[in-house]
Formats: sequence, structure tokens, C-alpha cells
Amino acid sequence: DQELLRRRAEHNEGELSSLREVTLHQFDIERIENLDVYCRQLEILYLQNNQIAKIENLHKLKELQYLNLALNNIRAVENLEGCESLRKLDLTVNFVHDPLDVESLKGNANLREL
Repeated sequence: DQELLRRRAEHNEGELSSLREVTLHQFDIERIENLDVYCRQLEILYLQNNQIAKIENLHKLKELQYLNLALNNIRAVENLEGCESLRKLDLTVNFVHDPLDVESLKGNANLREL
């Protein structure tokens, strides 16, 4: 929600549109929402240790370089095609059923660490 984002953006004086990094771990977040609306300049996103079941609503984050989704409930690697700058993706301790899901990342040319 926007209020949580503003609180977590205090280092950026609560300004969301120019926010480059945000830490949203351990907030019992169930869905990834509104980051693509309010925080399009994000480069680093920490979402570890939540209740997120699906990777979604990140395709407009063209500057995103590091995405930490460790310790969630993710079952599929999907919807990251638009994250052109993604270099590192952390999915440690999730529930990805099909290891071939990583095929969906082949268009992420900058991805170096999974």
C-alpha cells in the first residue's frame, strides 16, 4: 500500500517516484502491487520473508537490478520479462515446482546471478 511505501522511503524523504531502493521484508505482504505505479525507478527491491505467492506487477520496472524474493511462497518463475536491467534474482526457500521455469528468464540478458 502507498502509505507503507512512503514510510519505507523515509531515506528518500517519502518521495516514491525517484525511489531507487526499498526494503519491504517481513511485512506479511501477499501480493506485489503498485510498485510499477509509484516506484518505476527502483533498482533494488527487498521483498524477502513475506507471503508472496506470485511474481507479478514488476514488468514496468525497467531499472530493477536486484530482486530479493527469498522466503516466500512463490511457485513459478514468471512475469520478469520486462525487467530489462535485472542482474540478480534471489528465490531462495520458495516452492518453485518446475526447474525449467527459469527458461522464462532467457530474455533477461543482464541476469548474472540466480
